[in-house]
Amino acid sequence: MRLKKRNKRSRFRGTRLHGWAAKKHKGKGSKGGKGMAGTGKRADHRKSWTLVYMPNYFGKQGVTSKSTERTKNPILNLNDVEARFHKMKGKSDVLNLKGYKILGDGNIKSKVKVHAMAFSKSAKEKIEKAGGEVVVVENKSHEPKESNKEFLEEKRAAKQKEEKKK
Repeated sequence: MRLKKRNKRSRFRGTRLHGWAAKKHKGKGSKGGKGMAGTGKRADHRKSWTLVYMPNYFGKQGVTSKSTERTKNPILNLNDVEARFHKMKGKSDVLNLKGYKILGDGNIKSKVKVHAMAFSKSAKEKIEKAGGEVVVVENKSHEPKESNKEFLEEKRAAKQKEEKKK
């Protein structure tokens, strides 16, 4: 009977795999695939790496359908038109709002000739009822003029002041 058992460690010195197969127990864990393995649509194997280094890997790229975004025209309500007209203080009876569609929210009391890209039915009726005139102007660029942009910014600032007071 043997009294001293040979140390297992000494038996594996000089052997490459220390008694195990070629894949596991090499000290680096299970490999789990190489390259882009496991990066499929429903897999989570390398999702964090893929999201960082390949941000467009998931989802559709390129044109997926035609005209997905509607062109939105800037709008003004009648009370905005009235305010704009009073801001001019009688310089002219014509308001040039080419890039806008005029909607019928509010009332208008002034007799004004409005040039705009489009009018709602109620806006047209209210302007004509006040003695004004409606002129539809075709505008290929949907950008509002600089003076109209300033007017809208002033209007937004006034709304914010009113909200702060409340």
